[in-house]
Amino acid sequence: MENIIDHAQAFCTEHKERLTKPRVEVLKIISQSLKPVGAYEILEKLGQVIHMPKPPTVYRAIEFWLQNGFIHRIESLNAYTTCHAGHKHKGSQFMICDECGIVIEVHICEMPNTLQKMVTKNTFLPSNWNLEIHGLCQECQSP
Repeated sequence: MENIIDHAQAFCTEHKERLTKPRVEVLKIISQSLKPVGAYEILEKLGQVIHMPKPPTVYRAIEFWLQNGFIHRIESLNAYTTCHAGHKHKGSQFMICDECGIVIEVHICEMPNTLQKMVTKNTFLPSNWNLEIHGLCQECQSP
């Protein structure tokens, strides 16, 4: 976790962004969670370190980290997880265990050829892309 906070500090210094206490704490909460965490769970945990935080505080911090590639939104779960691909990609892919809730980030940083062909065929210009595969992780498959 310290590593991501160190990266966040360096990023904010380099880009002249403010690294506020709510931003740091929200990033800590997300990075410490073993499973994706929802905004209201983040708000509840943030309340343990910041007196009476308001939902907009959490959403602004989440939006900041999303825009800067430190976290991902797992659309099907409406929850957030840290990025493990160095914040350098436009596509996100996840394998999500329906039993234990673990999320495995898959590092396909370029759109697969089949999808790219469909994009080109339809003269569509994607800004980002997301793929989620639900199923069972190796641990949950064991009897």
